[in-house]
Amino acid sequence: MKAELIQAIGRYIELTESDQRLIGELFRKKILEKNDYWLLEGEVCRHLGLVTQGVLRYFYNRDGEEITYNFGREGDFVCNYLSFFQQQPSAKIIQATEPTELLVISYEQLQRFYQQVKDGERFGRLLMEKNYAEVIHQLTSQYTDSPEKRYLNFLHHFPDLVQRLPQYYIASYVGVKPQSLSRIRKRLLVR
Repeated sequence: MKAELIQAIGRYIELTESDQRLIGELFRKKILEKNDYWLLEGEVCRHLGLVTQGVLRYFYNRDGEEITYNFGREGDFVCNYLSFFQQQPSAKIIQATEPTELLVISYEQLQRFYQQVKDGERFGRLLMEKNYAEVIHQLTSQYTDSPEKRYLNFLHHFPDLVQRLPQYYIASYVGVKPQSLSRIRKRLLVR
């Protein structure tokens, strides 16, 4: 699993052997069973994690309805960044949709990572730039794209999740009811 972590961080920065040893010390393995929560509403997000196996769903409750707004799967860094960096209670929830393994680092240990890994702070900046761009793209899509286009975006960004997620999670992410998603899928098959 350490190799997966080194490879994931290596997509952002070059790592020396001493950087790799330190990273091995700072990250810990965490296992979630299906439906376990990584983070509950009202809790402070205490860790940044790399998913090595499984899928996490990000959602919030709006008047009792769960609204899915993102997914994290193998190779993704996962976190409620707002709660994590401000160390304030989360308004969002993160839940495993299948058995999930992560390599996690605490807020305090991440500060050590930033200081002691040669390009640690650069890693943090590049990861946040990537996440910021994804959030802006998704937010813009919710306001400007049709449900069909949002579903096509889901298929483009998460092709590996179509068979791994319940359709009602996908429908929630797209912003439609499951029945509407079925109609969208049928229309796309006809084309």
